[in-house]
Amino acid sequence: MPATAQSHQPRRRRRTNRLLAVAATVVTAGALAAAALPASANAGESHRGHGGHGGNGGHGHGHGHGRYQDVQLLSFNDLHGNLEPPTGSSGRVTEIQPDGTTKTVDAGGVEYLATHLREAREGNRYSITAAGGDMVGASPLLSGLFHDEPTIEALNKLDLDVTSVGNHEFDEGAAELGRLQNGGCHPTEDCYTDKEFKGADFPYLAANVLDEKSGKPILKPYWVWKHKGVKVGFIGVTLEGTPDIVSAEGVKGLSFKDEVETIDKYAKVLQRQGVKSIVALVHEGGFPASSSYNYDCDSPGAGDGASGPIADIAKNVTPQVDALVTGHTHAAYACTIPDPSGNPRTVTSAASFGRLYTDTTLTYDRRTGDIARTAVKSANHVVTRDVPKAPDMTRLIDRWNTLAAPIGNRPVGYISGDIDRTGTESPLGDLIADAQLAYGRTQDPETDLALMNPGGIRAPLTYASTGSEGDGVVTYAEGFTVQPFANTVNLKDYTGAQLIQVLKEQVSGANEAAPKILQVSSGLTYTLDLTKTGADRVVTDSIRLNGAPVDPAATYRVASNSFLAGGGDGFTTLGEGANELVGADDLTALEQYLTANSSATAPIAPPAADRITVVQ
Repeated sequence: MPATAQSHQPRRRRRTNRLLAVAATVVTAGALAAAALPASANAGESHRGHGGHGGNGGHGHGHGHGRYQDVQLLSFNDLHGNLEPPTGSSGRVTEIQPDGTTKTVDAGGVEYLATHLREAREGNRYSITAAGGDMVGASPLLSGLFHDEPTIEALNKLDLDVTSVGNHEFDEGAAELGRLQNGGCHPTEDCYTDKEFKGADFPYLAANVLDEKSGKPILKPYWVWKHKGVKVGFIGVTLEGTPDIVSAEGVKGLSFKDEVETIDKYAKVLQRQGVKSIVALVHEGGFPASSSYNYDCDSPGAGDGASGPIADIAKNVTPQVDALVTGHTHAAYACTIPDPSGNPRTVTSAASFGRLYTDTTLTYDRRTGDIARTAVKSANHVVTRDVPKAPDMTRLIDRWNTLAAPIGNRPVGYISGDIDRTGTESPLGDLIADAQLAYGRTQDPETDLALMNPGGIRAPLTYASTGSEGDGVVTYAEGFTVQPFANTVNLKDYTGAQLIQVLKEQVSGANEAAPKILQVSSGLTYTLDLTKTGADRVVTDSIRLNGAPVDPAATYRVASNSFLAGGGDGFTTLGEGANELVGADDLTALEQYLTANSSATAPIAPPAADRITVVQ
């Protein structure tokens, strides 16, 4: 592995003075468990506050400590470089009202996130801020154009203490992740400003990501927060399946180990070091029964309010771990899931894009050095936009926007309404597939169809202006936000039998439990029967191309992005195609399509999303 990807001792943190925010955060219901503590629980420090870093000190008082000390854990996940407030549905959360109805609330933007976190820390002398991965990657142009240096700078200003890696931290490979951690200018684009990039002030943890040659983690596996005799250890892992959802080049030379086994291993290491209070930062997630951030996840019963991979992980991770901060699914939940001993344990996720943060109280028992689990409580809070913007974040955004504006503000197309990415088949998915088909035909006129993975569509196209460009104008920056990965558009030949198999892989094999429905170009139609199971959910004899049945023996030329063409997202058959032709990047294909097919007087209307017939 390159030297920059190896573990280094982090620099000592330099605490900046905190800005005081005058507006209170929106407090929501959803507190988790709380059996009453002994009367002595209130005998801890009466003036709680922000602690130090790795024993680096903090504010102190001369008086003694009681047995119990509340430690504030603030957390968030899946920021994806969203420094400016995200637009459309990506910038809203759903909130349950007291009468049971729901409403949406505009949320997100680091200027507001900074204010909310700083206000939440006030009066808490023992406070830690942690994250659950995917801080960078799939970022809007403001950050992505500069290889996410702006986001790392913003996280430093947010006083983030520690984060796990996520799958998107590997989008540009381990060497680039090492650069984000340790600093230095980009190897090919050099420095963007007159100052060398300093890297992250906080440690990225990658306990289950090993260098195949050395067998050791590529970054620190764990980190310990210390303040006035209180010690809390953090173990960071990403999902074991990261290689399935990242380009092969991004994970070259790396192996990803089982999350539970890795966390258990390092929990023992921490215990041997005398660290009994342990939090796992896990970039893997679940699916709550409600999409509302303040849903009471435990109302069906402890462990019943969320399903998915994180539920299995939480049920199996050693009871030595006191809480799990999770991510990846972009869902919001604050649940208790019983550990292997049957005791309740908090498991949280704060949606994505900086729209929420989680405030968890961990009550530390100074006598045992462990967390009193019966007194853990947690709730998600909205990063509302009705608080003052943090001036230092505004300055950071303005500085990078000045550099990005000449590229980002250029109009590339026109739309007549919002083109969304939601649904089994989305209007935006259809538009992108059509753009890739059109691009493919410029490279090879024999191109028959295009397929697009839904996970590669990162934001909607919104009709309302995001700047001074005017309503209905799509700028290069907005297109970049939709498709930020710089995948190429690749052409491959497949037999009709292989094409049918690809469609069946949407709902079988690796995708059986959580189907990944590819977005299809104009002319490809079929029926998806969700009343059936497995591969049978794709009705074989319903598959048509331009009205004619797909011939298993014929050859079809298919356009897809390089991630799919490499077999990503469980589509192994897509990796088997022949006669590959590698084209330009997918954003170029989208830009060319919008420019060729729209104008101010004839904008593109949202596609009907009627190519896949869904039977429920």
